Amino acid sequence: MSSPRILIVKTSSMGDVVHALPLATDLAAQVPQARIEWVVEEGFAPIPRLHPAVSRVIPVALRRWRRQLLSAATWREVRTARQQLNNIAFNRIIDCQGLLKSAWLTRWAEGPVTGPNRRSAREGVAAWFYDNAVDVPRGLHAIERNRRLGAAAFGYTLDTPPRFDLRVPPVPPDLVPADKPYAVLLANASRATKLWPDARWRTVEAALAAEGLCSLLFWGTPAEGEATQARAAQMVDARPMPHVALDVAAGVLAGARVVVGLDTGLSHLAAAVGAPTVGIYCDYDPALVGLVGDAPCVSLGGVDRKPGADEVIAAAAQVMRR
Repeated sequence: MSSPRILIVKTSSMGDVVHALPLATDLAAQVPQARIEWVVEEGFAPIPRLHPAVSRVIPVALRRWRRQLLSAATWREVRTARQQLNNIAFNRIIDCQGLLKSAWLTRWAEGPVTGPNRRSAREGVAAWFYDNAVDVPRGLHAIERNRRLGAAAFGYTLDTPPRFDLRVPPVPPDLVPADKPYAVLLANASRATKLWPDARWRTVEAALAAEGLCSLLFWGTPAEGEATQARAAQMVDARPMPHVALDVAAGVLAGARVVVGLDTGLSHLAAAVGAPTVGIYCDYDPALVGLVGDAPCVSLGGVDRKPGADEVIAAAAQVMRR
């Protein structure tokens, strides 16, 4: 096969997009001269761009389009996005999302489609759109499920651990401390059940400060920004970060001495860019979406089991030593 063209469809959410990055690494290694392209939600487009094997990223805005279906501007954007895929012949399209919306996106391009079968897709009806429906058991880690789709599409064997091999841009010098190493704390999450008590965050930050680390705190929404300002004010040596683009955030995370974060997209991104990372899980099973990265990672807690501050401090010391 000469310069095969491959399209990955993995649109959201941030952590899910991160979990598909090792698939691109596999394809680049296993399919000689592959040209890999990626369809992703516009807000997460900087993530696949960090992978050197991804030659083109096609942003879509399904979330925003759904809210503005009656807008003429929406349908102009849909046509523009479709034109980037129409009449392009791909040797293989891999739908990692397993949803009706992602299966619909695969119809925008030409080529055989591989995706999860009815038993393993998040929405079983999506499997009707696939030429090659693959059994990827839901009990597997999300990264393993994505990798198995690629292996099934091209007939190779998975005999290596997952690798990300991302390239991050240099960090603007005014964003991080110039005079000391820093940690990153990711204390915000998309739902309340993921959150960890502020008192425990203060205990962890104090332990990091005692080791000479300044803690940087990220936030997303304005409400999270206010909460982060208040949280940092009660800590020993902590600074709220300005709102930055995802590729810039990736660079900051990559340079951290350690990252401690909840089960959020930025925690998974931190592990992917090679930062020693500790994940705090409060409402989900780490066996399914635990941290995986190119540096030491530890995932603590689980469904209805919030780890204690001492457990997190010990894990942070462990990944920094390793």
